[in-house]
Amino acid sequence: MPASPGAAALHGFILALGLILPLGVQNVFIFQQGALQRSFRKALPAVLTAAVCDTLLIGLAVTGMSLAVLNNGWLETLLMAAGSIFLLYMGISLWRRQPNSAFGEAAVYSGRRQIAFAASVSLLNPHAILDTIGVIGGASLQYAGTNRLAFALSCIVVSWVWFAALALTGRLAGRWDHSGRLTRLLNKASAVIVAAIGLGLLYTAVSRLF
Repeated sequence: MPASPGAAALHGFILALGLILPLGVQNVFIFQQGALQRSFRKALPAVLTAAVCDTLLIGLAVTGMSLAVLNNGWLETLLMAAGSIFLLYMGISLWRRQPNSAFGEAAVYSGRRQIAFAASVSLLNPHAILDTIGVIGGASLQYAGTNRLAFALSCIVVSWVWFAALALTGRLAGRWDHSGRLTRLLNKASAVIVAAIGLGLLYTAVSRLF
């Protein structure tokens, strides 16, 4: 029996939620800005940029870009290698960052810097690209027409709601931080997570070459 739009939307919801829940670079940055900005509104540039980038990637994935990436091993390896270097650099920068106050001024980005950073960790992060293009794009191939649209829209809604909720959660956590400990912990934890992902990608990229 052909799938209904409702079934396709449910599939997209479950798949997108499973991909976005793990603690990755995007999530760490959005939570961090939610915690360190003085209000949720000031963290919106990061939230909106990450959501728009995810929307763009999902749109490209369900319209056929997934086939181009999945069928080109060199392109996939190149994405991993370039992304690993970027992530390692970012991890080192986060580890060295020292906040000057309980609000972590060194990590509180302006609106423009939030947009630039959120876009970079969304569009230059091979994990995000391969998850979206490979998994979501691959899964969308079983649908067509209205069903594929329902699948894509469901994935997009998950991204928008998740990033907003993550920043709000970070904001609530940030209100409890009066000593700067949360800021230091976030910087160190972010650095370890980002560097670990970068090393993993570098290992995978090198393994593909030999």
